[in-house]
This record gives sequence, C-alpha cells and structure tokens, in this order.
Amino acid sequence: MKIIAHIGAHRTSSTSFQAYLDEHRTELAQDSVAVWGLERTRKGLFAGLKPKPGPAYRKDAANRARGRIGMQLDKAEMNGVRTLLVSEENMIGSTRANLSARQLYPAIGEQMARYAWAFDQRIERIILSVRSHEFWWSSAISYAVSRGASVPSSSELKDIVTNRRGWRDVITDLHCAVPEAEILVMPFEAFAGRPALMLKCGAGCNAPEPRTVQWLNRSPELAELRRALQARGENVDVLPHGQGRWSPFSDEQQAELRELYADDLFWLTAGADGLAKLMKDPLKETWRNSQAGRAYENDRGHSNDGQQRQVARPG
Repeated sequence: MKIIAHIGAHRTSSTSFQAYLDEHRTELAQDSVAVWGLERTRKGLFAGLKPKPGPAYRKDAANRARGRIGMQLDKAEMNGVRTLLVSEENMIGSTRANLSARQLYPAIGEQMARYAWAFDQRIERIILSVRSHEFWWSSAISYAVSRGASVPSSSELKDIVTNRRGWRDVITDLHCAVPEAEILVMPFEAFAGRPALMLKCGAGCNAPEPRTVQWLNRSPELAELRRALQARGENVDVLPHGQGRWSPFSDEQQAELRELYADDLFWLTAGADGLAKLMKDPLKETWRNSQAGRAYENDRGHSNDGQQRQVARPG
C-alpha cells in the first residue's frame, strides 16, 4: 500500500482540497484509494504524537499513537486499499506557532520526523503546497486576527520580513526529517481551486471532477476584521481604511517577500538540489510544447529577453 501525506501548507487552499476528497470518497474507493482526513486525524488517531508542556506528554502516549496508526494501516491493507492519502496540515505545525516564532514552520523537521516514525517510515510521498510569502503571511495574519490574535506590531512584521526563512528552508528541513519520501511541491498560484488536478498530479490516480466549486476557509477581508475587533472591544483604527484584502506589510516589505519567493521558485525550478520536485500546470506545459506554444515563446523571447520577470500573483 502506497502512503501519501498531504501536509498543506496552511492558507494554500488545503481545506477546499480536503472537502473535495470527502465529496468523492466513494469514487476514490472504487479505485482502491482511501483518504484519512481531519475527521479521522483530529479525532484521536494522532493523539500523543505532539509533545505538550508539562507532564501530560509521555513516551508511552506516542507509542500508543504509533500502535493505533499501525493497526489502522493493517486494516486498510486488508480491505484492499492500494493508495492511502493522509491529509492533515497540522502535521507540520500551525499558523499560530509560525506567527509566534515569526518564522515559516520552524519545527517542521522535528514534527515530521515524529510522524514518519509513527508511520513506521512508510510515507512514500509528501505533497506540499507553497504560496508567495507576502500573500501567505497576510492570509495567516488576517485569519489569526479574526480568531482573537492581536494585530502584529511593526517590529513583529519587520522580524518576519528580515528573518528570510523561505520555502527552501522548509523543504530542506522536511527532507532531512523524511529522507525516504518523495516531496512534490505544488504552487498555490497554479493549483489553488483545482483539486482534481492536484489529486491527479499528487497521487497519480483517477481524479473525478468536483461536483461543486468550493473555496473554503478564506482569509477575512478588512470589513470582517473590523467587526471582529469591534466585537472584542479593540481599537479598529489599527486597520487601514478601505475594503478588500488586508496586507499588513509596507510596499517595501512586500517587495522583499516577493523576492524571497522568487528565490524559492528559482531553486525549485533548478532541481531543488534533488530534494523535491516542482509540479507544474500540465495544461500550460502541453500548450508550451505544442508547435503554436513554441512559436509564441520564441517570438516572446526575442522581444523580452532584457525584461525583468515577476512571480505571478493571485487576483
């Protein structure tokens, strides 16, 4: 049985992907594909794997979790499952922990090593979604503020930008923790809102088209954030005026975060030192490899060779 771990990241349309998997469990089961989603991973299956402060965490709790997971894996195999997809973004950390550390998944290595041990080193493939840093952090901060967190100070925002821990660092730590697993990296800009394509490219199985278009757990916009702050009796003037999506970063900080993401993508495109594989939109690649696509790229190259290129940004 092939075990694939979809680990998010958070704020990269992971909830919508999980809803798609849940919607199509029957069709996937017909192809011998089983899904362990949040209804399973957060209902006791993984309990004991994450250490907590104080005496509550004991080694025997982790051993019991490993035993539970092993029993469920054996049961899945006996039921004829050939591919098991485990989708749980909290395996790598949380947005709250990232905001507290002002770093991108600083403990991913330690945490994924623990899960790899619990799965008896049987995780063969890991699917990781990445997103441009200025949008990832803005989304994470907006979501956290709507759930009760304080609006970050200018010094906290500066720490996030100057830290410069990017997806390259995250992937390197991930590979060190689970060296036996293939890591597939799927950019949010190419795969968000396309769960069938994500499943097909990530798991290599038949992917039914979604019956409904879902965009779940979206980051709140400014109007909703103002209402949340007002309901808590906090000063709404810390947010800018206007409507739409909120970016807490200055223009210069956003430029720095975009540059960091461009560096990440350059590294991934160049082969990621053999640690991971960047997944591209197959529809675009098919067009580019066509006669018309090659002619377009050739013409475009002659006239644009000296121009700077920027990372695509979602709308």
